Amino acid sequence: MNDLVEPAKVGIVYETESPVLYETDNQIAWITLNRPDFNNAQNGQMTYALDDAFQKATKDDAVRCIVLAGNGKHFSAGHDIGTPGRDVLKHFDNRLMVPPHINKPAAELLYTREQEQYLGMCRRWRDIPKPTIAMVQGACVAGGLMLAWVCDLIVASEDAFFQDPVNRMGIPGVEYFAHAFELPPRVAMEFLLLGERMSAERAEQFGMVNRIVARDQLRQETAKMAAKLVAQPRLGNWLTKQAVHHVEELRGKRAAMDAQYHMHHFAHAQNDLVAGNSIAGLDATKMAAANKADAGEN
Repeated sequence: MNDLVEPAKVGIVYETESPVLYETDNQIAWITLNRPDFNNAQNGQMTYALDDAFQKATKDDAVRCIVLAGNGKHFSAGHDIGTPGRDVLKHFDNRLMVPPHINKPAAELLYTREQEQYLGMCRRWRDIPKPTIAMVQGACVAGGLMLAWVCDLIVASEDAFFQDPVNRMGIPGVEYFAHAFELPPRVAMEFLLLGERMSAERAEQFGMVNRIVARDQLRQETAKMAAKLVAQPRLGNWLTKQAVHHVEELRGKRAAMDAQYHMHHFAHAQNDLVAGNSIAGLDATKMAAANKADAGEN
């Protein structure tokens, strides 16, 4: 029996060969998302480059803290759902125990791809033994939340905002479903059902953001925090991370994500059946316009 399919051939145009930048300074690795023309929308090219950067920082004993940043106006507008570099149907060498996705039929294709590139990668990065800081400015939307949430600490600029508007697509939140762990359940419900922007100030009130600083002080203040982490004992940092993660697991974080992942892909399959498209025909342009209208920017 052969139920595989011939991979589709699609045109992909990457605007850069360096979707992630990497530098070190004073034992801090600065990893920067680098698709500013597309608000750092995450395609496969960026995801695997990001994994390479995290691997490099993890294996370098001279690095004692990692900062994740976004180049340009926004931290990240989320997953790539509409740029010329959207590469859903491109094969990359998988890093996890997940098979290739491009030769899988129907709903199995996305289910397989997102196990690797979204849920699996985020869990992998969360478990990095070194302390990590997300340095967030501007928009941190949908898939952008996933990248910020896998980090241990979040420093945000005053103009930062957080949003997961994918219920507009009929989807119950992004794949790394940490919403009800980052926020109180009723607030998480509001965040998901309404899909509205949450300011950095409000996010800090719920403990989702650690510190808020002026935009022009963001790197400087993040570097100060990172320098303190560099000075802490290496093993102590790692053990502390594991201790807090253990509490999250006792509260059911992994099990909750596993359950929601299947709901997420049921929604994708429903959209395919009803709308002929896994994201209900809502590409990046339509979602951005709806988000701006909802925020009163149009």
